[in-house]
Amino acid sequence: MLRILIKDLRRRAHDGMLLVFGLVLPLGMAFVFGLALSGGDAQPSGRYGVAGPSAAEFAQRTGLPGLRQVADAAQARTLAEADELDAVFVVSPTGIEVVGSVDAPLAVQVAREVAESYASPGGEAVRVVQDATLGTRELDPRTYHAAGAAMFFAFFAVLLSVTGIFEERSTGTLARLLSMPVPRASILTAKLLVGVVVGLAGMALLVAATTLLLGARWGPPAGVAALVVAGVLAATGLMTALATFARTAEQAANWQSTAATVLGLLGGSFFPVPPELSVFTPHHWFLQGLAELRGGASILPALIVLLAVAALSFPLAAARVGRLVTP
Repeated sequence: MLRILIKDLRRRAHDGMLLVFGLVLPLGMAFVFGLALSGGDAQPSGRYGVAGPSAAEFAQRTGLPGLRQVADAAQARTLAEADELDAVFVVSPTGIEVVGSVDAPLAVQVAREVAESYASPGGEAVRVVQDATLGTRELDPRTYHAAGAAMFFAFFAVLLSVTGIFEERSTGTLARLLSMPVPRASILTAKLLVGVVVGLAGMALLVAATTLLLGARWGPPAGVAALVVAGVLAATGLMTALATFARTAEQAANWQSTAATVLGLLGGSFFPVPPELSVFTPHHWFLQGLAELRGGASILPALIVLLAVAALSFPLAAARVGRLVTP
């Protein structure tokens, strides 16, 4: 099983498509979406207020239109809870607190970007920016789009590994493996581990690259690592289970591509989606887990859901292993 795993990993290391789907495209998507939704010269739309001793300076430097003057942080929370304002900047000499409405997540994300731009006008290190979105926790735009792109393309990276089983069946390699005194379950396990290892490697590279190149803030490494592992396991299990119902590599790739795209769209990989739709996707729970991690809350619910998806899909794939590996 180890030899099969090493052989497949060596083969995938030379796969240009894997590099494109696993690193180039998600980096590009995170950069484009982050730039389009959080930067540029366009004035952000939303209902914003400002409070604190440095409120006048903040209003002058940011140039936000229709910025409402608020007495203090307590009134800011009252206005946000009542949905009278989307976000309020509480500005002091020590930092900026962004108090946001739960009903305007995109406006709150934009408010964080404005706060960070104010805190570091020349691109220097950002001073303390305290996120205080009421009743919910949100990722900043750079991190949101980096994480969404990473999870979206993790499904495609796993897809390329899973469909490799069909390729080996057509070339006769799988028949030679089956003729060896090796249990079929061991062969499938090795193939599945290829998808897991490839997915983990791609996600690790994306976390590092988006942190260094795009300024994404994923959160504490241990929590991020746990969510990445759970997310990749869920993606591998789902893609493999779906592949077992296909007859050819082309059919498997088509089904998997469609499923990965639909799940990504519904899960909020590109833009925020109402939880009524996204809650049924692994993408939602991966992003939700990161948001909870960012806010200092427990990521256990997100981990439980992701691991439950893996625990349900892997046995299904194993039960249909005969169909998958039979030449």
